[in-house]
Amino acid sequence: MIPPADSLLKYDNPVLVKTSSGGRYPKVGQVRTIPQQSTDSIPIPPLPKSKTASSEGNKLENEEILDAILPPREWTEGNQLWVQKVSSAPCTRADIIHLEEKLDTKLEQRQARHTGICPIRRELYSQCFDELIRQVTIICAERGLLLLRVRDEINMTIATYQTLYESSIAFGMRKALQAEQGKADIEKRIEDLEKEKQELLKQVDEQKARCDAIERREKEKRQVEERKDNEEIQFLKKTNHQLKIQLEGMITPKK
Repeated sequence: MIPPADSLLKYDNPVLVKTSSGGRYPKVGQVRTIPQQSTDSIPIPPLPKSKTASSEGNKLENEEILDAILPPREWTEGNQLWVQKVSSAPCTRADIIHLEEKLDTKLEQRQARHTGICPIRRELYSQCFDELIRQVTIICAERGLLLLRVRDEINMTIATYQTLYESSIAFGMRKALQAEQGKADIEKRIEDLEKEKQELLKQVDEQKARCDAIERREKEKRQVEERKDNEEIQFLKKTNHQLKIQLEGMITPKK
């Protein structure tokens, strides 16, 4: 037989309820024998209920409520079905001390975190709370039902916060993906602008080179023109000087 995982909740010994042949063993507390009465017998009025019978009835009622609050756990081994009900034995002060020690031991063995979100710590404390509900229900069913409402409210609140946490994580992931996608677009845009900048700088360099070449050609052309002009001026000056000398020679009378 492979028993289920150990729990802080106290259980009775497991009971085999189904075999490979399909037969079922009667569950504890479900088999009752009814005495047969003869036709000529005189019915006997029921005896008044004693305090013992009343306490036994309350005990059975508390056990039924306990089974409804904390259902039995079942597991199979081959073709055999085993059922293990929650213990209905009352607890003592020593049981409470042992429960606390066992809780501390399991927290240390399973390396539960002391602070923050920890599924292991939550599981162990949930088992401990179920055990406290079991102990209280045995003594007072109404108090156990009230604790059950408290437990369900706490679990619902935790589930709500867990859903909110998962939603926030999903929202954060979506925003992160959008940011990454936007970052990729911006990086591509920057790369395109850098290429465009390089092209424009190349065009600027080409235009500068063209302007330098034009200025150099114009400068050379201007120098050539200036040299021609200077040569022409010198030629005209020289011609003017010769003509002036000739003119003076022609005007001046000979002695």
